[in-house]
Parts: sequence; C-alpha cells; structure tokens
Amino acid sequence: MSAHSTTPLASTPLTGFLRGSGPALLLAHGASSDIADSFGPLVDHLADTNTVIAPDYPGSGATPADLEPLTLDSLADRLVHTAVMSGSDQVAILGFSTGSAVAVRAATRHPERVSALILSAGLARPNPRLHLIVDTWRRLARADDQHTLAAYLLLIGWKAAWLDALSASELTALAGRIPPHLPPGADAQLDLLARVDIRADLTEITVPVLLVAGAHDQVISATLTEQLAAGIPGAGLVVLDSGHALAAEQPAEWAGAIVEFLSTVRDHHRTNR
Repeated sequence: MSAHSTTPLASTPLTGFLRGSGPALLLAHGASSDIADSFGPLVDHLADTNTVIAPDYPGSGATPADLEPLTLDSLADRLVHTAVMSGSDQVAILGFSTGSAVAVRAATRHPERVSALILSAGLARPNPRLHLIVDTWRRLARADDQHTLAAYLLLIGWKAAWLDALSASELTALAGRIPPHLPPGADAQLDLLARVDIRADLTEITVPVLLVAGAHDQVISATLTEQLAAGIPGAGLVVLDSGHALAAEQPAEWAGAIVEFLSTVRDHHRTNR
C-alpha cells in the first residue's frame, strides 16, 4: 500500500480516556495489557505537554472483546478512528511492545493522520525465542496458576538488578501487584504478537521515528531492536537502563526522551513551514 493512500477508518472506536492539553499523542499499549499497565505514571508525565489519547484494545479496560481474531489492520484503523473521534485529525503515536507494530501499521495505512512515531520496546517480527516466551505466557494463563504466571511475568519483565535489590517481602509485594487475572482479551492480543510482521511497512514510513529500548529487556531483546532499527534508516535510538517494564523502572527517563523528541519534531516543522 502506498504511503500516500488513504484507508477508510473503522466504524467502532476503542474505549479509553483523554488527559492533558497540547498536541495530540495517541498511545498503543502492549499485548496482555492495558493503558494503565503498559504506561503507568508515564501518562501523567506526558499530559503536561500533550493531549494524551489513551484507548484500550478489545478485551482490555472497558473495550469489549472481539469475537474474531485481532489483526494489525483492524486494530490500527480503530486506534486512529478513536483519535479522530476524540477531536484529533493528526497525531503522534507512542507504541509499546506490540503497540509499536500497531503504531507502524497505523502510519502506513493512515499517513495523512500520523505525524511521528515513538516505538518503545518494539519489534518488526518475533523470533523463535519470543515465540517461546509468548507460548509459555499463554499456557500459564490457560492453566489458571496465577502465582506461577505472576512470577514468570516478573522474571521476564524486570531487569535482574532491579529484582536483586528487593527483599523477599518487597518481591512478594511486587508480584502481588500483578493483576490476579489477565484481561479477557489477553490471549487474542498475545496471539497477535506471535503473528506480527511489519517488515514491509518499515520502508513506507515517512515521518520522524524514535526507538526506545530497555538495555536489559528479556522480552524484546537487543537482536529484535536491531532488526527494527535496521528497517528504519534515520530513526533515533534511546536505550534506557531497564528491562521490558519501562513504565515501572524508568518512567521519568522514558517520558523525557519522548518529550524531547516531539519537541524537536515540532520545532523542525515550524522552521520548514
């Protein structure tokens, strides 16, 4: 699909909230997650300088689950439609993990509506190691062993040094903050993650792009980050001292990188008008 074509928007927006004021910033969360889980305190940081549009995927938050399998196309269309219905005809998109692939697809399907991309803990396509992670995640969720699932998500989500610094009681408390049940749409979202392939989309991106990675991310490894970066010549890269849980470990640093990038993009647009 040409980067200059216009794709009709989906008819049903996602459910979420608006916060802050300023240029529009649309959030795309990770799989088996929701806005609160993927972005946490980052939303308040970003709302100081942006109107944050924060929708949940089908089966997360207050958005009803879909009966059909999720696709990148439909999710990207509904994400952009949600922004338009919120009053924003053009947005920058911040994607986290699976949300980065959704953001890229939104930019290639709706280029007239996307001004910039921030792809955090993103990937172009899962490798066998990530398939194993996702498969184990789904199996534990289906087994309904919440203690083991929480332990697994801790071990893959946070960097080892972060967890090593916690006492036994603090580690137990952190595990206890993981919701006892995944969102109803978690399995469908993880299934989508296993099917993601945006390699062809990357050559069609025409807007400024910032990549944000966790130096100790055990879900989206450095190899996956490098593959994504290689497909987007000219993209900036910020590496944070974090595991996959950027919002828990480095929210201020993550927000700072985003705000600085968006400020630079806007200054460039004003200079070139």
